[in-house]
Amino acid sequence: MELDPVENVLYLADSYKITHHVQYPPGTSSVYSYFECRGGKFKETCFFGLQYILKRWLVGPVVNHQMIKQAKHFYAVHFGGMDVFNEAGWAHIVEKHNGYLPLRIKAVPEGTVVPVHNVLFTVENTDPEVPWLTNWFETLLVQVWYPLIVCTNSRAQKEIIAKYLDETSDSLDGLPFKLHDFGYRGSTSVESAGIGASAHLVNFVGTDTIAGLQLCRKYYHCPMAGYSIPAAEHSTITTWRKSGESAAYMNMLEQFPGGLVSVVSDSYDIYNAVSKIWGEELRPYVLERAERGCLVIRPDSGDPCEVVVKLLNLLAENFPISTNEKGYKILPNYLRIMQGDGISYETVGKILEAVKEDGWSAENVVFGAGGALLQKFDRDTQKCAFKCSYVNINGEGHDIYKNPATDAGKKSKSGRLTLEKRGNTYITIEKGLGDPKKDLLITVFENGRLLRDYSLDEIRERAEIDLVKEWKQRHVNTHEHTNGLSSHSDTNGSMHE
Repeated sequence: MELDPVENVLYLADSYKITHHVQYPPGTSSVYSYFECRGGKFKETCFFGLQYILKRWLVGPVVNHQMIKQAKHFYAVHFGGMDVFNEAGWAHIVEKHNGYLPLRIKAVPEGTVVPVHNVLFTVENTDPEVPWLTNWFETLLVQVWYPLIVCTNSRAQKEIIAKYLDETSDSLDGLPFKLHDFGYRGSTSVESAGIGASAHLVNFVGTDTIAGLQLCRKYYHCPMAGYSIPAAEHSTITTWRKSGESAAYMNMLEQFPGGLVSVVSDSYDIYNAVSKIWGEELRPYVLERAERGCLVIRPDSGDPCEVVVKLLNLLAENFPISTNEKGYKILPNYLRIMQGDGISYETVGKILEAVKEDGWSAENVVFGAGGALLQKFDRDTQKCAFKCSYVNINGEGHDIYKNPATDAGKKSKSGRLTLEKRGNTYITIEKGLGDPKKDLLITVFENGRLLRDYSLDEIRERAEIDLVKEWKQRHVNTHEHTNGLSSHSDTNGSMHE
């Protein structure tokens, strides 16, 4: 029986790689390559997703004679009758290594935030008979560009939201729920949705993309990585027809009498819905529900900067508003707004700035993002590249590189590499001149076996933004100081007695 094509690693390379085994110089025994982000939209990259690729495709005995037989026939047809497939090389891997891949991959721990222009992982063959194997898997391994860019973009939005929460709110506790993933339907496939959604879950815990939760469970040891709430969509509102809009909203309150519930309210006129229906007609029911949960009103059209601020002010006309310690207005804790349209790295700060300028705290607003969270990227967003930098030919090592006269930005690194930290700065040392003891690249895969298995919890801890770390530290220090004063007071009291 023929295997499904995507289950055969002999089909996981670009066509031209099938011919590369005869293109290296005679006597080549080792090929060493590396992956980096050469620049791009963000100045630093949050590394994530390699472990999924390794576990999904490369761990264990992944090649057998049946797969080789199938591939030989396939490539003979694909190349118009030419015999270019490396049958002997793959057979060697099956016979000598029992189908386990003789490769070594060293990588920065997942969740690490590294400035661009630095090595993120390296790959080399461990059997001198198969030096071509290193770059055979370039095609597959470079696909880590997608999860690392989604993770980086999500984290950058977390930094923006945290900044405004820090400026206008008394707490950052709600931050993990502030950017909700609505990207499932906008993804190119179920697999891509799972990969992208899991990358977002490094930074936040709100998601409607179930595929990402399953990926985190299976590949990152997290039984439940994210959460959602009951929510309406336009079909569940408009089927009541315009004359039944109020009844549709009331039905949501009756069906979900406790906890958080989100109701999209722009099917006809969002301002009328908030001012008249929620603010007057259904106000007694919203108040009656106040002790049991929060109503989240969701606009889904219009200019977010304008709509969100206007809705906050309309709610203020009918519900009690308070002011936090920083002087910003907050809705009662049973009311919030979710803006789920037009949300991206470029817009979220503009919306929060408009909210702030009108005197409102960022804690009043939650965001939902779809295509701009999981889809609007490509490999060049962070200029991801996989290049060979070292070879061994006839027992002699050579540092190699590319340096196109037509594009200096594509100059590659040379020699064996280490990633080291100098103070607070990461630096890549080339030409084998680095200190192996200081190398931050860890062997995660060797000879078909996974050597490091990261959990989502530890990745999240590694990826946490500085502002949250600082805020937690301030909170700990304040708590310790308060406890110290209390203890000191109790001791003095005891002494006086």
